[in-house]
Amino acid sequence: MGGLRRPPALAVGERVRFEAQVRGALQVTARAVVLEDAEESHRVVALIDLFEAEDFEVLFRPERVPLPPSGLLETFPAEAVKQAFWVEGHVLEVIHGLPPDAEPGTAPRPGYGPGSSMTSRQKQKAAELTAAGYTVAAKTIGNWRRRYLTNGLVGLADHRPVRKRAEFGAVDPAVVEAMRQAIKEGVDTSTRNGAYLIWRTGEILRRSDAEEDDSQEPEWPSRPTLYRLLAKLTTGTHATGSAVTRRSKAHGAAAPFGELTVSAPGEVVQIDSTPLDVMVRLDNGVVGKVELTGMIDVATRTLTAAVLRPSTKSVDASVLLARTVTPDLMRPGWVDALRMSRSVLPHRRLLTLDERLEHAAAKPVIVPETIVCDHGKVFISRNFRASCRFLEIDFQPTHKGAPFEKGHIEKMLGSIATQFTQFLPGYTGRNTDNRGRHPEQENLWSLPELQDLLDEWVVAHWQNRPHEGLRDPDHPGRLFTPNQKYAALIESCGYVPVALSGQDYIELLPAAWRAVNAYGIRINNCTYDSPELGPMRRRDSGVTAKRGLWEIHRDPYDASRVWVRDHRGDGGWIRATWKYLNRAPVPFGDLAWDHVSHQLPKATEEELAQAVAALLTRAHAGPVPAAKGKSGKRAKSSKSDLRVAARTRATTPTEPPPRPEPQDQDASEEPAEDEETLAEVIPLGLFDPFEDPWRRP
Repeated sequence: MGGLRRPPALAVGERVRFEAQVRGALQVTARAVVLEDAEESHRVVALIDLFEAEDFEVLFRPERVPLPPSGLLETFPAEAVKQAFWVEGHVLEVIHGLPPDAEPGTAPRPGYGPGSSMTSRQKQKAAELTAAGYTVAAKTIGNWRRRYLTNGLVGLADHRPVRKRAEFGAVDPAVVEAMRQAIKEGVDTSTRNGAYLIWRTGEILRRSDAEEDDSQEPEWPSRPTLYRLLAKLTTGTHATGSAVTRRSKAHGAAAPFGELTVSAPGEVVQIDSTPLDVMVRLDNGVVGKVELTGMIDVATRTLTAAVLRPSTKSVDASVLLARTVTPDLMRPGWVDALRMSRSVLPHRRLLTLDERLEHAAAKPVIVPETIVCDHGKVFISRNFRASCRFLEIDFQPTHKGAPFEKGHIEKMLGSIATQFTQFLPGYTGRNTDNRGRHPEQENLWSLPELQDLLDEWVVAHWQNRPHEGLRDPDHPGRLFTPNQKYAALIESCGYVPVALSGQDYIELLPAAWRAVNAYGIRINNCTYDSPELGPMRRRDSGVTAKRGLWEIHRDPYDASRVWVRDHRGDGGWIRATWKYLNRAPVPFGDLAWDHVSHQLPKATEEELAQAVAALLTRAHAGPVPAAKGKSGKRAKSSKSDLRVAARTRATTPTEPPPRPEPQDQDASEEPAEDEETLAEVIPLGLFDPFEDPWRRP
């Protein structure tokens, strides 16, 4: 048995001699090799048997030259590239026996033909170049060949003009590492400037030197060098900038961002809240800011619901969820182009499945399957989780400190600020640097009025605006609007209305406990009454834990009515309406319109653009001031009317409405506003307890 003659490597494609046949290697594993065979399709041979065969020999091992990185060649000077091409021609003749520009069928020159070794070719080429006036040794030709086989044409170029410099120059690596540690320490602290980070770097170095007595103290660079080093290490980290952005970048995802594939409306819905950058007039007359809570569908980018509250609570999130699964009805003052029947949505086909869409605005009804939210107390509360379980919705909170996991709602909240909020009076900007002087003194909208403007803007602008994330895969240059994307997806996914009855909607509303008095129920300075409350007046509800009070459910965005649970009866709900609702100067409810049954023409792009422009103009102008009396002061009756009108205009009857019956013509007319003004009021003087009452003026 002969000795083992194992080659350096055996790869697929090489030709070997085995058992008096020339065979090709089809597959190579750790223990065996698959070879070609004349009698069979292939033959499996153990590597130890192959290497110990007497006639085993590797006949041809091709040397593949790597492709030249053309992009890297552009960084070299033109002379260096020209020199590399000249060397490549001679190296190729040494390797293959022929120059690269030889014609097919050309015979090799003497010394380069078959039978000549690589060493003899290198010596022959060195002698030729030396005779031509280039002093080149055979060893240099060998170095050229090896560099060319390893790096291609780039290996033959002169690298001195493009030699890479050290990333941080001559700065000691210990100083670099200490500065990295100082920057890392400031991720979750308050923002400091570069002078502090340099000082902290020196402190870290002195502490490390004290712990290692035998270590050599690193050389401390000059101050300009330290600032240049700091600029390199803090690029993109906001180390001396915004603390919020710095934390977000430091705690962001280290892995590549993934793409969540959604193919149906409601498959993934994201919810979040943020302060709205605009001042409003609250119910008590105090000027303040409010919070915006919104919900967006990832598949269609539909803003399913958006509500404003002075401070978002868990019950508000539950009401937002209930509004998402119910249609948004047309309201007084909205242009006819905002009807669903005149939009791109398949209104006629959807109406056969869901009667609630008969008087709906041009915004689709989307039933969430999965809700993604952050770890805010509003969204991880027991109330919101119970609402999700009731509607059979999967609840999926994001990882802590990972706002990018719900980037769609984050982007949407920012878009509302740039496309809607900045047009309003009292706009404050996103921070104090962008805030103007005295925005609270402008003609501000009240909270219900602003909610009504926001709802109209969503239907008129957001749902009809081409979205960058809604592109046609076959035609990437085409953008879809949320309504268009919903109409396209509903063809393949279908539409199933959520089984949410009026009783279910009332159960989702926040609860309050009040007494039923002779005049009715008082909540937030509003009195509600109904003839059906007669047996409950001045009676104990029987709920001992609530001291005999009655359970009241109310929509915080609808001041027109409340629902009282009949604890003494069958546990059903009794609706009580606002006592002064009929005195409002604006009609209330969907009965103010007499909708026609025939199909209306589609809304044109020009009509939608005019509706958005008129909306922004009206929003920027602010509310219409109340009428003034002869003395120049606003009359009390007009102020009261405006307050009632603000509450009424913000009303959105979102419970599943019954099919409206034909109304008389007088029922749809607006009641005339009382134009009578009161006489001038002469105020009384202030009482001073320290003043002498007997002293004459």
